[in-house]
Amino acid sequence: MPNSRHTMTITREALIAAAQTSKAWPFQEAQRLAKRFPDGKPGGVLFETGYGPSGLPHIGTFQEVLRTTLVRRAYEALTGGAATRLVAFSDDMDGLRKVPDNVPNRAMLTEHLGKPLSRIPDPFEKFESFAAHNNAMLRDFLDRFGFEYEFVSSSDCYNGGKFDEALKGVLANFGAILDIMLPTLGEERRQTYSPVMPISPTTGAVLQVPIEVVDAAAGIIRFTDEDGSTVEQSALGGMAKCQWKVDWAMRWVALGVDYEMYGKDLTDSGIQSGKIARVLGGTKPEGLIYELFLDGKGEKISKSKGNGLSIEEWLQYGSEESLGHYIFANPKSAKQLHAGVIPKAVDDYWQFRSALPGQEIDKQLGNPVWHLLRANQSFAGAEAPGAGDTLPVPFSLLLNLVGVLGAGATREAVWSYLGNYVEGADPAAHPALDGLVGKALAYNRDFVAPTLVKRAPVGGEVGALHALDAALAEADPATSAEDLQTIVYEIGKIEEFGFESLRDWFKALYETLLGSEQGPRMGSFIALYGIAPTRTLIAEALAKA
Repeated sequence: MPNSRHTMTITREALIAAAQTSKAWPFQEAQRLAKRFPDGKPGGVLFETGYGPSGLPHIGTFQEVLRTTLVRRAYEALTGGAATRLVAFSDDMDGLRKVPDNVPNRAMLTEHLGKPLSRIPDPFEKFESFAAHNNAMLRDFLDRFGFEYEFVSSSDCYNGGKFDEALKGVLANFGAILDIMLPTLGEERRQTYSPVMPISPTTGAVLQVPIEVVDAAAGIIRFTDEDGSTVEQSALGGMAKCQWKVDWAMRWVALGVDYEMYGKDLTDSGIQSGKIARVLGGTKPEGLIYELFLDGKGEKISKSKGNGLSIEEWLQYGSEESLGHYIFANPKSAKQLHAGVIPKAVDDYWQFRSALPGQEIDKQLGNPVWHLLRANQSFAGAEAPGAGDTLPVPFSLLLNLVGVLGAGATREAVWSYLGNYVEGADPAAHPALDGLVGKALAYNRDFVAPTLVKRAPVGGEVGALHALDAALAEADPATSAEDLQTIVYEIGKIEEFGFESLRDWFKALYETLLGSEQGPRMGSFIALYGIAPTRTLIAEALAKA
C-alpha cells in the first residue's frame, strides 16, 4: 500500500507519551507488559501463540496471531523500540485422539491412534509426518499474511532436550502439581491422571497411566505399559510428554514466555497452568482472554458443524484489511462471524483509514488502521505507513450497483458505470477499488441476487416516484451526488405523498428500485448509476403499480 504524503509527522517522544495513556486495547496490554519489565528484558520480550496441528490453520489461528502481533507492535512503540520476539508454537507431540474426517488414508491413521502427531506418517504422503504436513501448512498460512515469527515445535523441544530441565522440575514437584490438578478432575479421571505421560517403548503411544517418579534429577520414571509389563525408563529426550495444562506451564517456564492470549474456553486451563508455572519457579505470562466467534444465529462456531466462516470465504467476498479491522474491535466481546458482516467491515476499514492522517496522535493510536498498518513492520518510528488512502466508492455502493446491473454485472460493466463517479476511472489507477469490484460481484452472486425482490410502489410512493422522475428529467447529467441527494430529500418532504419520515421514503426507494430493505445514499447511487439508467429503474417500478 502506498505511503501517504499527507501523514502527520509525529516525533518518537510524542508517540511514547501518547502510548503511555492510550485506551486502545493493544496499548492497554502493552502497558501491563511494560510495568512487568520497567527496565526492559535482556534478549527481548517473548510473545507466544499456540497451534494444535491435528487440523489445518483457520480464522481462529489468524485472529490469535494478528492480535498478539498488534500487542507486540504496541509494546515496541510504547518502549521506543524494545526488542521482541514472537514464537508460533506447535503442540505436535500431542497424541492423535481421533482421525480427522477431511484427510486421505484414514485407515492408516487409525492404526496410529495414540501416537504423537510427529511420529505418524503423513496421510497426504508429502512430508515425513502428519505433524510436519500441518506445521508446513501453518508456516505457509502465516507467511501468506506477512507475519514475523519464529516457528517452534513441541517435538523438537522434547526430542532435542530443550524441555529436559523443565521436565525434571515437573518430576521434582510431582506431588505439588498433583495437589493442583486432582481437585479439578472427576473421580474416574483421578485414577489414571499423571502430570507426565510416558511414551510406550513397545507401541509408541502416549500413555494415560499413573507413573512413579524414581529419580527426578535423572528424569527416571516407572509405569505399567500397555502389555501389563512394568517399565522403568527416562522421561527425557522425547520419551514422555506432559499433560496439557502441565505442558503449557512447563513451556512458559522453559521458553521464558512473557505474553500469550487465549480464548475464553481455556480460562480454567490458564488458571491451573499459572499455578503450576509458579510451582516450577516461573511466572504466568501476561495475556488477554478473548471471546469466541459466534455464527449468524449467535451460536458458538463448531468445526464439526461447519457453521462458521472460513478465512478463504471471507477473502472471497472481502479484503484482508477488512478482516483485520473486524477482528481488531474489542476482543473481549463475542463477534458473529458470517458473510453478512463483511460489507460493513470493508467500509468501516476505509472510513478509519481515510481519517487517520488528519488525526492527533492520541486519536491515531485509537484508530484500528494505525495498528493494522504496522502489524507486519518492526518498530521504525512514529509515522504510520500507508495511511490516508481513500476508496473512491464505498463497498456498499458497489454492491448496490452490481445488484441493479443483475445478470449484466461484469467487471467491465461496473467500471463503465464507475466512470460516472470516479475521475479517471481506470482499474490500474485504483487497484484497491478494482479488487473490491471482483469481491462485490462474488458477494452479489452468492448472497444478494438470490434474495432481491423489487416490490411494486403503493399509495403515495407512486406520486413520489413520478415526481423524482420528473426532477431527474430536468437535471443536468453532470449533477453532483450532493445536489441529487437534495432533490431526493425535497421530494420526500412533500406532504401529499404521505411519508411520516424521510426514512420511509428512502426505504420505499430501496425496496422498489433496488430490491432490498437497506441501501446507499440515493444521491450517490444516482450519480454512480447515471440519471438516465435511474429513470429506467423508476419506469420499471411504476409499471408494476
